[in-house]
Amino acid sequence: MRGVNLTRELVLEELETTPDGAGGTRSGWVALGTLWADVRAGSGREAGGAAQAVSRTRYRITVRAAPHAAAARPRPDQRLREGDRLWRILSVAETDRAGRYLTCHAEEEVAA
Repeated sequence: MRGVNLTRELVLEELETTPDGAGGTRSGWVALGTLWADVRAGSGREAGGAAQAVSRTRYRITVRAAPHAAAARPRPDQRLREGDRLWRILSVAETDRAGRYLTCHAEEEVAA
């Protein structure tokens, strides 16, 4: 396994839905904590959006492992943030046999 450099500070976020008081719901992203990560870009492509083209790039984001039930363990229904940059988590898997790291397969979308 290549060396892992956890040099990027990312915020793990989860979508939270709350009642809006008028019979509906309101959704918003809530920060769960900070993870130090090794972020590596993969392949990218351009996709047509409703109003404009969107650039999508896949990333492999490596973080320290956490137990399955821990709040610090990323899940596919969450996202990672670094300032204005957002990565939607697609899947999570153990990186090494010893279980020290997790790899988050994620996608970043940017309006072109």
